[in-house]
Amino acid sequence: MWLNTIPAFSIFSPVMKKLLLPGIFCIFLNILCRAQQAFPYGQIHEIESAVLGEKRILNVYIPEGYDKDSAASMPVIYLLDGTASEDFIHISGLLQFFRLRGVMPAALVVGIANTDRKRDFTFPTSVQEDKARFPTTGGSAAFIRFLEKEVTPFVEEKYGKSKKRILIGQSLGGLLATEILLKKRSLFDTYLIVSPSLWWDRQSLLKQAEPLVRTLSSAPAEVFVSVGKEGAVMKRDARTLYRILSGSRKYNIKAHFSYLPDEDHSSILHEAIYRNLRQMYPAAGN
Repeated sequence: MWLNTIPAFSIFSPVMKKLLLPGIFCIFLNILCRAQQAFPYGQIHEIESAVLGEKRILNVYIPEGYDKDSAASMPVIYLLDGTASEDFIHISGLLQFFRLRGVMPAALVVGIANTDRKRDFTFPTSVQEDKARFPTTGGSAAFIRFLEKEVTPFVEEKYGKSKKRILIGQSLGGLLATEILLKKRSLFDTYLIVSPSLWWDRQSLLKQAEPLVRTLSSAPAEVFVSVGKEGAVMKRDARTLYRILSGSRKYNIKAHFSYLPDEDHSSILHEAIYRNLRQMYPAAGN
């Protein structure tokens, strides 16, 4: 027993050790709790969504040195798939890494936890096979209203209004991020779109991209499109999206593209966001 390795405890009988051990454990737990309080990672908020008709969780990473008065100078990163067991922790860690290097301003991360991502991240499809496989799909319009009417106002009221709002989405989240960019561009000013599932509904959103860029919001946006070794369709669609966006400078869109041949669909997100941040903050590459 580890207690025997501590000389001061060698004088106690086994019975006394059993009595002392719970007390020692409680002291240790108290110290641990105090340490956790001293190094808070963030906050968890549960909000009642009138738009979606359900409770939703927001995980918020709060950088060291944050205060509401300085929030305007801090980017706020809205992360789809923002559950703690999904992308919230490693993306927040990446932001902390860049901050520690002194080449990026402190940033809040708002992770939007999922309940049904297939429902929330997709618009209705005409493909019967997809309807059969994913019967809850088609709720992206409501989810976009949720972001616009409930999430961003809550964050700005609680943490202050930032001059820079960044959206990160991968896969179906990348499909949603693309839909927001094309239909509600002013909701965010920077879009990090990774491996977007533009194949959805036989590429109908991609086919609308060019006219949507020309006819809808002229709000300025910077867009980073990334894709890995993920099959011919995924690569082709991502490149097509970039081509359309890169030809849209007169419509206030500045586009970037990254191809990561060493990454697949399951591994690309972290590396893609790392590269995107290096492009956004060039000193990070030094």
